[in-house]
Amino acid sequence: MSLRLQPVPKVPDETARVARASFPQGDIYIKMCDEWGTIFTDEDFIVLFSSLGQSAIAPWQLALVTIMQYVENLSDRQAADAVRSRID
Repeated sequence: MSLRLQPVPKVPDETARVARASFPQGDIYIKMCDEWGTIFTDEDFIVLFSSLGQSAIAPWQLALVTIMQYVENLSDRQAADAVRSRID
């Protein structure tokens, strides 16, 4: 797998508005984003990838999903179901 460096995209304004409206008291992930901003970037993982081969999924996304999976104590299957079933 190879890594094509791409910037972490900004959360769309409408997505942020819907998330904040859905959780008026706050949510751990909204607070995490507000306080820390971008936690991981592709550059953090560059040494782990070859310069040749098929492009990999952005490693910063996989790292964040892994943290969220751990925080919520989800199995791999439960985490995949959660991603499919909700935006939060």
